[in-house]
Amino acid sequence: MFDRIQLQTIFGTIFILVITAVVIVYGLNERDRMEEYEQAQQGRAIEAGASLFEAQCSRCHGTQGTGIPGLCPPLNDRYFFDQRLKEVGWNGTLEDYIVSTATSGRLTSTRPDQYPGQGVPAMPSFSQQVGGPLRDDQIRNIAAFIMNWEETASVIQEVPTPEGPLAGTDVSKTLPEGDPQNGEVLAQSFACTTCHIDAPTGPYWLASDTEPAIGERSDTRYTESDYKGEASTAEEYLYESVVNPSIHLVSGFSDGLMPNNYGSTLTEQDMADIIAYLLTLK
Repeated sequence: MFDRIQLQTIFGTIFILVITAVVIVYGLNERDRMEEYEQAQQGRAIEAGASLFEAQCSRCHGTQGTGIPGLCPPLNDRYFFDQRLKEVGWNGTLEDYIVSTATSGRLTSTRPDQYPGQGVPAMPSFSQQVGGPLRDDQIRNIAAFIMNWEETASVIQEVPTPEGPLAGTDVSKTLPEGDPQNGEVLAQSFACTTCHIDAPTGPYWLASDTEPAIGERSDTRYTESDYKGEASTAEEYLYESVVNPSIHLVSGFSDGLMPNNYGSTLTEQDMADIIAYLLTLK
């Protein structure tokens, strides 16, 4: 028979051995547990970043991050992940570059020949520290969402090859008959509505308290005393506004806000369709 002290010693030893075994097993599984925890945290960050990207970034960079030709570059793009840091001379990680750019914004475009940007600055600051709408953790979530595209990103042809005669810059040329419905689709796909309807980055297309819509304004704009362009009809004025935006600047708007390459990216039919659409806005 064991006396009381011997029993306490035996049970104490067994208890210590059990606790030691539990700690060893738990320690062996700790790495897997931490990896699962990190994956779950990353998943939540990507999910939150997706919602924030749609609300704050998609208007310029596209809902799937494929960019908008002439306005903003693609982010869901092989070039962005493989070459962007070399292009701008950034020595840190791509994720930190995304965070830094979104935090501080960008005063000027790094590729002004392709992307003049949506205004001045070329990209706004999003951090609350500099007057933007987002917290630091929210910007990190957006970066996590963008980085989530890295493995599947493909090469994007940023400027599709037009099919048909190019619009060019001769506003007096005769265009084919325009289709206003397709013109509306084109205005959305080229992000024209982003700056002219969604936000007044450029002259607002719709009617306001002080001005009629663009379809009516175009009937008289080219006859005003301060007009500096070459148009002699409403159609020519709209044509000129698209392909030669620097010739005549509407009061209150600066040069360089709108891409000047639409003459080489739109076909004559595209231009006719867009003009037909604009003329319906009364």
